[in-house]
Amino acid sequence: MRSRLSPLLAPLALLALAACSPTLDGGPVQIARTSDVTLVKITEQGAGGLTADTPYSQKAIQQALPGFTTEGFQSATETRTEWAIGAFNSDGFQVLQVFKGAGGKIREVHGVTHHLEGPNGERIGMTFAEVGSALGDCRVGKSLWRGMAICKARGSQRVTLVYAISQYDGPFDRLPASDKLRGAALQRIIWSAS
Repeated sequence: MRSRLSPLLAPLALLALAACSPTLDGGPVQIARTSDVTLVKITEQGAGGLTADTPYSQKAIQQALPGFTTEGFQSATETRTEWAIGAFNSDGFQVLQVFKGAGGKIREVHGVTHHLEGPNGERIGMTFAEVGSALGDCRVGKSLWRGMAICKARGSQRVTLVYAISQYDGPFDRLPASDKLRGAALQRIIWSAS
């Protein structure tokens, strides 16, 4: 006896097959790498409701970001792995990583999802070329972010953009050629309290 899909499940099965099928050029179907949903905007002043005056505590972070939950975890900064507080949206997705600074305040906030926006409309997943970063505003990452491009956001002193350069195999003491850098993908948008 042959099994048949329920009429309700058939459209879902087609969607699943379409997601795995190749495009006309033979490559996989592209899933959107950016979003038009903005959960948090990172500006020169802060990340959402988080500012230089926000105490570094789960309670204070939740108060500054209504609807978010928080949880401690370890994360990598450029030079070390350290404890941070993660801020999660109502669906449980991590949106921000908050790092402790001096005097019990926030030092940095790392935006790590495509559902946020930088000061110039930058979104995680955009390429270096799409953002329009200037090579002169960038340096090569070191230690744990070796080979990544670390760039100041246009017109900002407190916002940094971190790009991953696909299949980059060095040299790691300088940025790659501009043609390789153009396709680098934005991985983090970082706001610094100072």
